[in-house]
Amino acid sequence: MNEIVVGRSAREGFRGLDVGDTASFHSAQWRVVGVFASSGDVHESEALADAETLMSAAQRTVFNAATVTLESPEAFEGFKVELERDPRLQVDVRLEEDYYTERSKDVAGLLEIVATSVGAIMAIGALLGALNTMYSAVSARSVEIATLRAIGFGAMPVVVSVMVEAQVLALTGALAGSAIAWLLFNGNAFATGGTFGQIALRLHVGLPLVAIGILWAMAIGLVGGLLPAIRAARLPVATALRTT
Repeated sequence: MNEIVVGRSAREGFRGLDVGDTASFHSAQWRVVGVFASSGDVHESEALADAETLMSAAQRTVFNAATVTLESPEAFEGFKVELERDPRLQVDVRLEEDYYTERSKDVAGLLEIVATSVGAIMAIGALLGALNTMYSAVSARSVEIATLRAIGFGAMPVVVSVMVEAQVLALTGALAGSAIAWLLFNGNAFATGGTFGQIALRLHVGLPLVAIGILWAMAIGLVGGLLPAIRAARLPVATALRTT
């Protein structure tokens, strides 16, 4: 029967794939009879059908791909050698990860360029914002800083206090940004483009990504707080005490 079971990401990424809907491909109508999950991996972008029925509709007599489960990752090389040296077969043997990487390389390259460009612009903006914030903080508290210097605190404690404030602000902003990113994007499904089909993926905002964001924020806070900290340490005590 012309029935398909679709992956969860495919159902969320494309219209008309809910249970009971009818999808049209290979000059046939296919009724969606179920939805499956596969731990959030790329298989959730697929639709499963009876192989013989699908091959008949596509007017094909051979399979173009087969997925094999091996006993262990170490068995792959031996399996590959055996298949490639069999004269009856003409196959391209690769790991599943490499296969899907090849299929999504175009959109992955585009996303990397966009992410790098946008990230660089936002990093510059964040750095300028950090400089402005810390310079304003130092200016607003020049009397307090001068008082600390007057009662015996050296330049280094003043520098450290300004740097610690910059790091606390950066960490607070990073945590807030991570929370917003998790709420808005985690679990969202989107589809890639491709000549031979599309892959529906699910975005994941996990701890490694959050950690990278926090490290970048701390680095920007460090650079953004350095110059204001030096200015605070060099501020003449007498001049600062006369500031109103």
